Amino acid sequence: MAVNMAVSRIKREFKEVLKSDEIAQCSIKLELANDSFTELRGEIAGPPDTPYEKGTFLLEIHVPETYPFNPPKVKFITKIWHPNISSVTGAICLDILKDNWAAAMTLRTVLLSLQALLAAAEPDDPQDAVVANQYKENYEMFCKTAKHWTNVYAKGPHKFPDFDAKVQRLRDMGVNDFDARAALSRHNWDINLATNDIF
Repeated sequence: MAVNMAVSRIKREFKEVLKSDEIAQCSIKLELANDSFTELRGEIAGPPDTPYEKGTFLLEIHVPETYPFNPPKVKFITKIWHPNISSVTGAICLDILKDNWAAAMTLRTVLLSLQALLAAAEPDDPQDAVVANQYKENYEMFCKTAKHWTNVYAKGPHKFPDFDAKVQRLRDMGVNDFDARAALSRHNWDINLATNDIF
């Protein structure tokens, strides 16, 4: 019974997203990942005037049988450099996906809230402490790193050839692409510190 209730609600919300202004502007998308309406794929566009601008970020959305009384489980599939999103797992720290969820909220509000989170990070309530630290202590470096990750993983427009060259140097030492980029990002692109961290 509960499952049917959740499914009919998800179907209704799915239509709400498909008819929304945001989908017309290509800023959010939602599609089914399976036939049961419990596994969905979301997509959000990086908001303008942020390091994520012109990036496309994919989300994995699992809707529990107890929906809408419990929130959907959401994580980023696309790698992202953001204080409230794990750079490794894509896990998200956002109050409405935890204690502040309300049954009146919908999949559309979840997608729009995540888009808003990209525009307004909460570094004092981080999911990724390293990113949050960089955000607070070296904001310019944070912005460059976030733009670089957006370019590499989310098809963003900003290229940083010096960052790419450092990643390549570590790859030449046998380090995989993601581990090289993550170590350099953690150490403000200081290749000596990143090398010591890895080896």
